[in-house]
Amino acid sequence: MAGRSGRSSQKSGARRVTLGILIFGALALIVAQTAPQISGFFVPARTTISDRIGAPADTSLWAQLSGQADRERRIKELENEVRDLARYKAAAISMAERMEAYENILNLMGEPPERGVTARVTTVVDGPFAQTVLANAGRLQGVEPGAVALNEGGLVGRVTQLGDRSSRILLISNYQSQLPVLGEVSGVRAIMQGKDRDRGVLKDMPEEADFIEGERILSSGEGGAFPRGLVVGTVTRSGNEWLVRLAMREHSSGYVRMIAPPVIIEPLPEAPPVEVPAEGAQAAPQGAG
Repeated sequence: MAGRSGRSSQKSGARRVTLGILIFGALALIVAQTAPQISGFFVPARTTISDRIGAPADTSLWAQLSGQADRERRIKELENEVRDLARYKAAAISMAERMEAYENILNLMGEPPERGVTARVTTVVDGPFAQTVLANAGRLQGVEPGAVALNEGGLVGRVTQLGDRSSRILLISNYQSQLPVLGEVSGVRAIMQGKDRDRGVLKDMPEEADFIEGERILSSGEGGAFPRGLVVGTVTRSGNEWLVRLAMREHSSGYVRMIAPPVIIEPLPEAPPVEVPAEGAQAAPQGAG
């Protein structure tokens, strides 16, 4: 028994010695990372390991373990993005000033300001056959018949029923909705019909043209029901169909802005043709039979 006890005590002592050596080695590595005199011996090995794991060579082991290196890398990326955005902002301001100068030189008339009313959505009716919303503004607040409704995301729908203090808006997601649209990049035109609450399907497309996956879909303005250039959503392909993910669902705060519908200028009536008498013929005297 005494022999077994002695061997177990020796094994326990060996484990303690091994554990102590490991702790001492870890402390030595940490000191080597911080002490300039010692860290010089570890620079080649540390550089090789850093290259393999994709970390900068001057990043300390403690920074890698604590996540400080990732935070510093992310901060540098954000600083680069801020610098790029600052350049874009300066270019946009310069272009806007140049455009204003050109408009002044050409005496160009700009777009007229939109007349509209902002209202809160009070009732939402969602279903397979009817998708409408009720807004708490109507004729007395300046809403016009056929007004176009927008939210932060884009086009919402069109006013179909108008009361003194309320408006019912037929959503573009309604299956009865037929909205002429076009691709922002491709320029392909089609008719969007409501498919479900969040999507529409594109129909009546040209046979020899196609949309670009992920491009924005805008209202084309054809038919005169909606202005041209309103954001409708983004297009994706699903099998043999092109589907539009509606932008109005991505940014909805419960408010809509109802703007005046497009003004459709009707053509002037044609003047009746003027009969020219033939040569040698005498005009009939006024007041004759």
